[in-house]
Amino acid sequence: MGHSAALHEKPSYATVGRASTLHAKSSATTIGDASTLHDRDFPDESVPDLPDLSSMKKHKAAPDDLQYDSKNNETDTSDQEKQSAPPPGIPSPSDFPDGGLEAWSVVIGGFFCLFTTFGWINATGIFQEYYQTELLSSYSPSTVAWIVSLETFFMFFGGPFIGWFFDCHGPRLLLLVGSFLHVFGLMMTSLSTQYYQLLLAQGICSPVGASMVFYSAMNSVVTWFFKKRAYALGITAAGSSLGGIIFPIMMTHLIPQIGFPWAMRAAAFLILGCLVIANLTVRARLPPSPRPFRPRVFIKPLSEAAFGLLSLSSFLIFFGLFIPFNYVSLSALSNGMSSNLAQYMLPILNAASVFGRTLPGYVGDKVGRFNVTITMCALSGIIILALWLPATANAPVIVFAVLYGFGSGAFVSMVPALVAQVSDIREIGVRTGTVFAIVSLGALCGNPIAGALLDKDKGEYTYLQAFSGGLICGGTVVMVITRLVITKGVVWTKM
Repeated sequence: MGHSAALHEKPSYATVGRASTLHAKSSATTIGDASTLHDRDFPDESVPDLPDLSSMKKHKAAPDDLQYDSKNNETDTSDQEKQSAPPPGIPSPSDFPDGGLEAWSVVIGGFFCLFTTFGWINATGIFQEYYQTELLSSYSPSTVAWIVSLETFFMFFGGPFIGWFFDCHGPRLLLLVGSFLHVFGLMMTSLSTQYYQLLLAQGICSPVGASMVFYSAMNSVVTWFFKKRAYALGITAAGSSLGGIIFPIMMTHLIPQIGFPWAMRAAAFLILGCLVIANLTVRARLPPSPRPFRPRVFIKPLSEAAFGLLSLSSFLIFFGLFIPFNYVSLSALSNGMSSNLAQYMLPILNAASVFGRTLPGYVGDKVGRFNVTITMCALSGIIILALWLPATANAPVIVFAVLYGFGSGAFVSMVPALVAQVSDIREIGVRTGTVFAIVSLGALCGNPIAGALLDKDKGEYTYLQAFSGGLICGGTVVMVITRLVITKGVVWTKM
């Protein structure tokens, strides 16, 4: 028994001694408490097992478990660790697949979504020309422009509400309802002969459905990618450029051959087939997170300096962005270009934007998304003022269409990536929707104001071109300020 007791006493006091020695080296107050309890309250034969402090040092507590108290020194976590640890509940970059069959199938589905929605919007210039010269020739250019401007407006304005529904319920119902409304609106357009009918069918019904499809695709793709996010969004957005190539050529050739009604129905059936593929492939990675609808949720992000400035710069750029899309063919005709060549100006512009929506996204992931976006926006504004405005021959107009398509395409595809860069990914639907709702106001007013400037300038395009280029350059300046706010004044850095 004595030998057994001696064996028992020896490890007990050795444990206390080891704990006491470690206590002297550690600033953790919990060890001191354990040592005090042992000395006062426990007999030798019932000393509790103390924690192994070496394993405690190696263990990195989760952010929720850390109690930062500078007075009591309860943790010795470094400042670097505090900054690198993501806030509780926010997905880590390692959580994003950034590839794989399922992720890329969503990108393919998103490609078809933007082909049928934004691609259709990119082709509205052909309708501005057709309505102004044929179907609605008795109306002023400014009045006709309200049809295509409403398309762009409703395409973006529903963003906050659709984004909230996406965050709460996912993309499935949005895709189904949006596909029906988009196709139904185009079918009704094929039956329209009056201004108000075209306004309701093509200007409101179709773009409301297109908006549901558009946001479902963009928000879903964002949840699957982190490191390759801009590149994936660029591929998705390239669908809109392809639509901008196919639809103008398709409508230009079909309207004279089979008439406006059947040309619209043919486009609607093509869109329906693409949307079937989209409904089968597009899905969000994150589970829905139902929450009540609160209007202040959409306003709150604007109080953040970076997000507010990004929204303002996007508003100014979108204000002038679509003016060349709608008037490049008409201005070319006024400069003496043949109608056979002028009808291809919009497809040429959209063909160049295919590369503008993919290559800058890939480069942006490498050198900084804000850096690439600012460069492309500056290019777009400058070539409007330096190339399109003074152009009087065919060659400079064609060169302008190519360069502007490339530069403007980059901005359109990069906006969701920029929003995600300054946002919590769990709120991507609401925040993306808020930005696009703001830019919808610029897109709504841009073309009618451009049409009014055209009348003011007695059919010349100088005022219109200066207005568009000035807005894009002004938005680029605000984008530069946004970047400096995010980097705290650091100029040369990846951002």
